[in-house]
Amino acid sequence: MNRKIRIAAIGLAAALTAGTFSGTAVLAEDSVSITNVSYDPTRELYEQYNKVFQEHWKEETGQDVEITQSHGGSGKQALEVANGLEADVVTLALEYDVKAVEDAGLIEAGWVDEFPLDSSPYTSTIVFLVRKGNPKEINDWDDLVKDGVGVITPNPKTSGGARWNYLAAWVYADQLYDGDEAQIKDFIKKLYENVLVLDSGARGATTSFVENGQGDVLIAWENEAYLSVQDYPDDYEIITPSISILAQPSVAVVDAVVDDRGTRDVATEYLSYLYSDEAQRIAGDNFYRPSNEEILQEYKDVFDLDINLVTIDDFGGWDEAQETHFADGGVFDEIYEE
Repeated sequence: MNRKIRIAAIGLAAALTAGTFSGTAVLAEDSVSITNVSYDPTRELYEQYNKVFQEHWKEETGQDVEITQSHGGSGKQALEVANGLEADVVTLALEYDVKAVEDAGLIEAGWVDEFPLDSSPYTSTIVFLVRKGNPKEINDWDDLVKDGVGVITPNPKTSGGARWNYLAAWVYADQLYDGDEAQIKDFIKKLYENVLVLDSGARGATTSFVENGQGDVLIAWENEAYLSVQDYPDDYEIITPSISILAQPSVAVVDAVVDDRGTRDVATEYLSYLYSDEAQRIAGDNFYRPSNEEILQEYKDVFDLDINLVTIDDFGGWDEAQETHFADGGVFDEIYEE
């Protein structure tokens, strides 16, 4: 059904329930509220998007919508929702974190197909943020394991961005050592030996590097790096490694919550509208890569569109990657405990 027709139908159904006022159909409630539980680096994105969506929903339905945001490390946020934090929608750093909410019985199976492109309305990748002039000459992943290089990256046990960071480093070492797992693990171990701070989330890691002056390089979401350069153009610059990973943040309606609160229609439209041209440009303006390829091309002077990117499929999907690398007793624990 056409989006405008569907929303109009929503409004009509509510109007039939509520009756009319001064000859004009009105919704049963003149306002509605939803909560979006998201991860750290989306603060600026949703601050802008929420205003646009409020105008869109008001125009289409006549109803005001209040949107509450919650931000933190993606894995931690997923755990909070699974343990009772009320969320109408989740917009998390990776598919596995949404699946954790599904496994708690709050999201119905098949959510990944509810919205286009595996329910990933924007993408990102992993880059390096270094101090202006790049004094430590950091150009690729192998420079991060050198003696005397201080690395800042979040904790993969709590941060979705940190898991993308780890996997991007792993695939570089995998190619460097032709799949020799012992050498790959040694490379990753050396990298984490150089990590000065393991913050719980990506924004905390950015604060450690940018505001607290710790470390020589921040392994960062691309959008986080660009925001830092935008805010401090004379202090930082971005280095694109020879290989990185396509980071696909995932979105989903939290079925158990919206059915209980009666907010399914507004929650579904909230995520659907992320694919609109207007919202896609908001994503691009906030340094996320629009999933709409035509709109992505509008940002070709911003992003390196030729970067060599692997995907989570190269690791067998998120279930396998999580079990192998990040579950209790997995490779990360093995390496970090050593």
